[in-house]
Amino acid sequence: MGLSTHVLDTMHGTPAGGMAVSLYTTDGASQTLVKNFTLNNDGRSPDGLLYDSASLKVGTYRLVFDVAGYFKGQGVLLPEPAFLNHVTLDFGIADTSQHYHVPLLVSPWSYSTYRGS
Repeated sequence: MGLSTHVLDTMHGTPAGGMAVSLYTTDGASQTLVKNFTLNNDGRSPDGLLYDSASLKVGTYRLVFDVAGYFKGQGVLLPEPAFLNHVTLDFGIADTSQHYHVPLLVSPWSYSTYRGS
């Protein structure tokens, strides 16, 4: 089924279109960049799935969201340094037959995530 993500800007009540995101595979302390992308106007990857079911492997992954860059781009005046700069989510894939959706709800001061469907 694959891996996907979606980001909602809870400050403005909109999808976080334009936010930069990086996806990594991880192994202990090491990480390998899989791809960088910018969220579309719906707050999703412009390519759809980050991994399709055939490419997704059991293992650990990291998504890094450029929260401060996004909110600065929205004209939000942030302190220096910003309270949230990059939000990093580390998660595991245990069953590649299932869909893993990793949503992020974010403002300049808080964030929440969960395993969606």
